[in-house]
Amino acid sequence: MRDILAAASGDVLDRFARSRPLLAFDFDGTLAPIVADPARAAMRASTRRLLERAAAAYPCVVISGRSRADVGRRLHGVRLRGVVGNHGLEPWRAAPRLVREVRRFLPLLEARLRGVAGVVIEDKGLSLAVHYRWSRDKRDARARIRAAAARLGPARLMGGKQVLNILPAGAPDKGLALERARARLGRATAVYVGDDETDEDVFRLARSGWLLAIRVGRKRGSAAPYYIRTQADIDRLLRRLLASAGAVVALPARD
Repeated sequence: MRDILAAASGDVLDRFARSRPLLAFDFDGTLAPIVADPARAAMRASTRRLLERAAAAYPCVVISGRSRADVGRRLHGVRLRGVVGNHGLEPWRAAPRLVREVRRFLPLLEARLRGVAGVVIEDKGLSLAVHYRWSRDKRDARARIRAAAARLGPARLMGGKQVLNILPAGAPDKGLALERARARLGRATAVYVGDDETDEDVFRLARSGWLLAIRVGRKRGSAAPYYIRTQADIDRLLRRLLASAGAVVALPARD
């Protein structure tokens, strides 16, 4: 992985900026810092101002694991071209089977995890997030959550930062959500920034050449070829993209 903000990577950002890309971001851990209470997650004022400017220079979307309504409230006032929730499931004409599967998962997990201290199940309608950040023994809590999830039958499990996300098998993912947004907005290229395992479905698309995939934090084994060092560096990245947009915004609009 290479530091996208290093001087040696400047040509990469400029080349993608000249292509007038779609900019796409995860929310938690990317646009907003990770906090102990997910309900209190919010962008810094500086990030909000920079994102508002970026959304005026480029088409921008946010693809989050939160429900679409939840993340939409946290982005209120930013003129985005789309907000996708539930790891790519919203907006989506979800098959009734997928909805039924999540409704089936919930009571089973509640029963199997009852009494596991510090574990909280978040019901997001089309997916579940089982948080264990409040557990004293996180290794044991994680193992017990995985054991409970393994007994659900067909399901997609995605790790995160002290959370296990559970989706119906066959549900669309963030990678598909990005491809759909790119097609809808008529963009040949895209830049995506994310921070954890839930973003790897997007990062793997970087092999195709049309995506600049950037991970928050360097991690061995990630499919993202580029990274920024910390979440706070999202402001530096947005400033660089805005600087690169100077010549771009003068071009005739394509949409």
